[in-house]
Amino acid sequence: MEIINNKKYIFALVITMAIFGTSIFISNYISQKKIEDVRRAEDRVSLDILSSETQFSLLEETFCKDVGTGFLSRGLSELSNKLSYAENQKTFSDSEIKSLQRSYFLLEIKDYLLMKRVTDKCGTHPTFILYFYGSKNVCPDCEKTGYVLDALHEKYPDLRIYSFDFSSEETAVKTLISIYHVESNLPALIINGDPYYGFRSLDEMEKTIPALHRLKIESERAQTASSTSATKKN
Repeated sequence: MEIINNKKYIFALVITMAIFGTSIFISNYISQKKIEDVRRAEDRVSLDILSSETQFSLLEETFCKDVGTGFLSRGLSELSNKLSYAENQKTFSDSEIKSLQRSYFLLEIKDYLLMKRVTDKCGTHPTFILYFYGSKNVCPDCEKTGYVLDALHEKYPDLRIYSFDFSSEETAVKTLISIYHVESNLPALIINGDPYYGFRSLDEMEKTIPALHRLKIESERAQTASSTSATKKN
């Protein structure tokens, strides 16, 4: 009887270990798959950065009528989604997230420089927003500011918005902070070179920030003209 009981215990132990081992394997497989997705995204970003370097040269031979409002927007959007996912998952280490952040920030800066060169060449005057944020502990209002900026971009699609972690160790981000003399009073916005600190609602931003107020007026004028034109046709 004792031998039978021992066999039962051994069998139960083997089954338990098998289930436990399978769970660990599946968990590790899923984690590894996510990490590989992030690394693939980083590889694509590296190609995008190389592509943007090439586009700098091509712009010298490009007519303004052929230039779009953004070259790297798709790459930025894709990597932004990957970064947001990684930051909210426990399966990614801090080093992996920082690596992905670095790729994203570098691509943003490259896009910013490229678009400034395009607008200087073509004589256009778009609105550029550099958004510097921090963690919830450091900046409780940063998340709300992010939502406001999303709403602004949805309302004005040609608005160029670039977001950076103020505490990033990336040298290029530190240089950007130094150039614009960005203070640690977060959230911080640099809009066409002018600094704005603290949280502002969408309505408040459109009323108090000249560049965004102009965008609102131009948008309202365009809507009025469109409505008047439609009325005349009818």
